[in-house]
Amino acid sequence: MLRSLMGAQKCWSLIRTRNLNDLATKKAPAAWAVSRRHYSPPTHIKQSAVANESGTMAEIKQEMMQRLGLEPGYNPLPKSREHLLKYQPKLQDLAPRAMQDSFTSAIIPLSSDRTLQDKYVTYLGSVRMGRLLEDMDMFAAWCCHKHLKLPNLPEGVHLPYTFVTILVDRIDFTNMLASGTQDIRLSGHVSWVGTSSIEVVVWLEQMMNGKYQKLTRALFLMAARNATNTAAAPVNPIQPANEEEKVILAGGADRKKKRQILCAQSVFKVEPNDPEQTLMYELYKRTTPSDTLELNKRILPPNCRWMEDSFQMSTIPSFPEHRNHHNRVFGGFLMRSALEISWAAAFLYCKTRPKLEHIADISFEKPVGVDSFIKMTAYVVYTKLNYVQIMTVADVLDTHTGNQVTTNTFYYTFSAPDTVTEVLPRSYHETMWYIQGRRKFEASMGLK
Repeated sequence: MLRSLMGAQKCWSLIRTRNLNDLATKKAPAAWAVSRRHYSPPTHIKQSAVANESGTMAEIKQEMMQRLGLEPGYNPLPKSREHLLKYQPKLQDLAPRAMQDSFTSAIIPLSSDRTLQDKYVTYLGSVRMGRLLEDMDMFAAWCCHKHLKLPNLPEGVHLPYTFVTILVDRIDFTNMLASGTQDIRLSGHVSWVGTSSIEVVVWLEQMMNGKYQKLTRALFLMAARNATNTAAAPVNPIQPANEEEKVILAGGADRKKKRQILCAQSVFKVEPNDPEQTLMYELYKRTTPSDTLELNKRILPPNCRWMEDSFQMSTIPSFPEHRNHHNRVFGGFLMRSALEISWAAAFLYCKTRPKLEHIADISFEKPVGVDSFIKMTAYVVYTKLNYVQIMTVADVLDTHTGNQVTTNTFYYTFSAPDTVTEVLPRSYHETMWYIQGRRKFEASMGLK
């Protein structure tokens, strides 16, 4: 029986390797695989029954500030919003909303705003993806504003809610290279809700050859909080308007269950499964000399690199410029900073310009103050053929004690034109990261 199981595991490993070889050597199937993962199953409605343009992203930011009663300029002690708590409704008072009600779009006017271009363009003329992540995070909050409808809020009273990002489930990218000098359109809507949690789907498009082409799509999980950001706040339930919305809503419920299962099965919480433990032993055999039993003596196989030598780190002081609406560091800023150091780590590891294929499981564990020092460390934790898996950890440093607390974790999949050097773990701790990176890679490539 054991021999049969081991044989089955080896067969599955061969099948997975063959699939990866197809992805690495046949560009058309690889592009098809990414496209299939991007659009199926459906996660967003094709179009709203009523067009709902929200203007530019700068206008959306101003509109949200007005709704929340916020004023321009930084104040170390923000104006109290405690008086708004009495206007928070109960769940039973909130009428159901359709997905079409929150469907909206906005423009990043890169073609006409030359000053804005300087913030978004790379030296090759393409778009800085980190800047787009900032906009997508803010736009997801705007979709929450559009979904929320309070029946008894008096005229002139500010919105007794705040919205925070809990996690970004996944971000997929098409093969189209975005220009840094053409307008980009963001679209999105609420796709699922719990009592106070909200899933928002956001996608980006750019005008190419007379029509909009998709660039990327992301799923954000947001939390509705009360006016003082001290407790959860209820949101309108969803009542699907048609069959399309029913399918999307069911998909949102399935994604919630999968997130809970994956969280419970994390390698940082439970021991690796049997095939992974076999892999760990194979790694040990590959990196341990056979002619000596000397403790902790390791050998590096040809064309390999130790994980401990494959990281990039940066310490970033945060400023009020990077704050959100409740004087914490804006989640989009953290996403941009993490992506840019991860891209640098992948570039330096591959020794060539990498392509971002996928972002998964961006988690926001703790809020970050605007006076914080943020240490970003991007580790190469797994490689396969021409793919590199990066795990980036954000830690907040205590300037008085030197202690650090992890606030965010990010996972990125990059591809290179040619086969990359294999990364190998040296310690047990690194091996856990290797297993976790392998899981994320297989999930992102649709192999698991």
